[in-house]
Amino acid sequence: MDIRGIVRNAADAAAELAWPTRCVSCDMPGELLCEDCRANLPWIAQRWACPVCGAPFGWLTCTACEGGWESRATVCALGFNQTSSQMVACLKDRTELRLAGVNAAAMATALDEASAWPAPDGRPRFDPCNLDAICFVPATQQAYARRGFDHMELVTKELSAYLGIPLFDVLVRSGARDQRTLGRGARTSNLSGTVWASDDVSGMKLLLVDDVVTTGASMRESTRALLARGAKDVTCCALSRVW
Repeated sequence: MDIRGIVRNAADAAAELAWPTRCVSCDMPGELLCEDCRANLPWIAQRWACPVCGAPFGWLTCTACEGGWESRATVCALGFNQTSSQMVACLKDRTELRLAGVNAAAMATALDEASAWPAPDGRPRFDPCNLDAICFVPATQQAYARRGFDHMELVTKELSAYLGIPLFDVLVRSGARDQRTLGRGARTSNLSGTVWASDDVSGMKLLLVDDVVTTGASMRESTRALLARGAKDVTCCALSRVW
């Protein structure tokens, strides 16, 4: 190990002594996600999930999307509860950047499970051999300036390494109101025209990732932007699904 590695390890050890790692959900010391909270993660069974929007138990009849999204399939790893919400919030709002790898691992797990089940087009919902690149729903310019980083860029870099699929940072997002304060219809109109692709993606099969799907407005607007620049198809994946 070189001197920089030694110094980095010493700094990490000192930081752990001063600010011990605690579970983001229950605040128990020791790990970012303690054993109990990991055991109780609200995993979505991909067999029963809606292949269009990723909603739990929507495989037969889904009222959340009514069968009409632009993506070829959507895979969501977790239902939205205390733990999954903290996995998102502590990364992007409390700067616990180590959660990027944790969240990416959960998404990779769900994608692996989803590979066994068909999308509406009959192909597997996820097939890494049939994807050209991964991209992500970007933060707004205001959010990036406030945080100093894009949390989904960090997660996507980790997921890219897990899956062995290259990252293509191609989407750009202008300002919009905070989606958390808006209803279903307002979310869609709020985002209309605010996302675009900065490069040509003609003929590419893409995996698009985000942290939370609520109404799907952000994911759908980003998908439309990719398709408008020539993407052949877009498969979506999110850490958590509000339902």
